[in-house]
Amino acid sequence: MDLRIGVIGTGAIGQEHIQRLNHKTQGAHVVAISDINKEKATLLAKEIGAKFYETGEALIADPEVDAVVVTSWDPTHEQYVLEAIKHNKYVFCEKPLATDSEGCRRIVDAEVANGKKLVQVGFMRRYDRGYMELKEVIENRQLGEPLLLHCAHRNPTVDKNYETPMAIINTAIHEIDALRWLLQEDYVSVQVILPKQTSYTHEKLHDPQMVILETKSGIHIDLEVFVNCQFGYDIKCVVVCETGEISLEDPSYTRVKAKGKDYTTVSPDWQSRFMDAYDEEFQLWIHSIQADAITGPTAWDGYVASITMVACGVARESGERVAISLDSCPTLYQA
Repeated sequence: MDLRIGVIGTGAIGQEHIQRLNHKTQGAHVVAISDINKEKATLLAKEIGAKFYETGEALIADPEVDAVVVTSWDPTHEQYVLEAIKHNKYVFCEKPLATDSEGCRRIVDAEVANGKKLVQVGFMRRYDRGYMELKEVIENRQLGEPLLLHCAHRNPTVDKNYETPMAIINTAIHEIDALRWLLQEDYVSVQVILPKQTSYTHEKLHDPQMVILETKSGIHIDLEVFVNCQFGYDIKCVVVCETGEISLEDPSYTRVKAKGKDYTTVSPDWQSRFMDAYDEEFQLWIHSIQADAITGPTAWDGYVASITMVACGVARESGERVAISLDSCPTLYQA
């Protein structure tokens, strides 16, 4: 029987995930939704044949809901995830797991006390084919030990609501998780450099920014975050190893030769670049629930990403290299 999924938060990403669960994956369908915009959510519920709930808590408590997807406003993530743990229900939470490290830690502690991994965090990069191939080469040591990573996260443009801290909180957070997962190492320090700005930015956003991370074994990572690059959504990751390098390529299925040029296109946005990764992420989440064993990014991964993100903010403001310190990883999260 299909898993019965409840979705809390029916904005853009919430609606995408509803369509994904109902039409692109197998083994689950959405039976319940809740959103602060009751009028629109009620109409959506009627459209997809789901039940509307006045609150996320009511949705989670319903025994007719097997698992929960949280895509609501960021400050509500913690309360809904904790509520799902309280009811011993699997919960997929889009990043961030909570708006601060203390909130993430409260979720970790609640899950550890419950004695079972129930939480998965929406770090979809881990399900991208390119990243998975990078990981295979690194883990097999086909090119020797990894030494350096050169990365970039570029977006064509952002609006004036996007401010300097968001370059880490909303953008670099994906690399913070994905690169730690690739290398299977925690970070020990970070430095953030603010170079010459593009003329396409605004007064509340320093763009671009450079993030320099170091891992426990001494691997150095430089990450360019440039959110007004103008030409497309461009994700780069070059892993320099002892006997060669492997790099992430922008997926492209056609090549154009015309007017004296030979080129492939650049993805216009994150939805098109990582669409397949999102689909794979949810299909494997469904399989893991059916197997009663979560295999994706955990609450601990969400906590570590938050700790690292905070250190990045301190490093940006101070201009200094900042140490990253973590508590011991609870046994529950040790593979």
